[in-house]
Amino acid sequence: MAGRKAVVLLSGGLDSATTLALAHDRGFELYAMSFRYGQTHEVELDCARAQAHSFGVREHIVLEVDLGKIGGSRLVRDSRRPAVTDSPIPATYVPARNTLFLSFALGWAEVLEADTIFIGVNAVDYSGYPDCRPEFIKAFENMARLATRAGSEGRAGVSVAAPLIDMSKGEIVKLALSLKVDPGRTHSCYFPDTDGRPCGACESCALRRRGFEEAGLRDPAQMPRRPRRLETS
Repeated sequence: MAGRKAVVLLSGGLDSATTLALAHDRGFELYAMSFRYGQTHEVELDCARAQAHSFGVREHIVLEVDLGKIGGSRLVRDSRRPAVTDSPIPATYVPARNTLFLSFALGWAEVLEADTIFIGVNAVDYSGYPDCRPEFIKAFENMARLATRAGSEGRAGVSVAAPLIDMSKGEIVKLALSLKVDPGRTHSCYFPDTDGRPCGACESCALRRRGFEEAGLRDPAQMPRRPRRLETS
């Protein structure tokens, strides 16, 4: 992998931190991209910065993309449009988020002449988001071949690696620890308090808790407030 560059989408969550660590372990020169997209809290970006520092990222950029102007999700502040509730897709789904983020990563990868984009999506223990499925990743990779200079010149172009996509959350926890990820410096909660502490009640907290339980370990970041009942609308 000597000399190969990779752009890693880094949210600050456990999955993206593990993906960053895995790319580091594979010997890529790392470039991390995070987003301030109108999310209701800043703590995940603090965690992203910490993980980027831990794994010697060459450059870490945080882009401003205000998805609150589009709305349609409980995870963005000042949303003008409510999430659709008569659907199996959770109200925490941010419309087209991974498509947008991968597109920005693709642009940067082309400038850097990086051959791989890493994304920490998972299709086993996840919230049912349509842009976390293997067929989405494959379709985006195919599109990337058509959309870039390398593809138009008949070269290999940029591949999209989603190394956690078929893993359970327990398997991800074990992999994270084997790669020296500090889970205490990651953030998964959808609705943390003003101090960044996880709520302990949202679906993301539940998935993370189950993963640590499956791994037989204690999560150092899981210090919840008193759990509260969350509305689904």
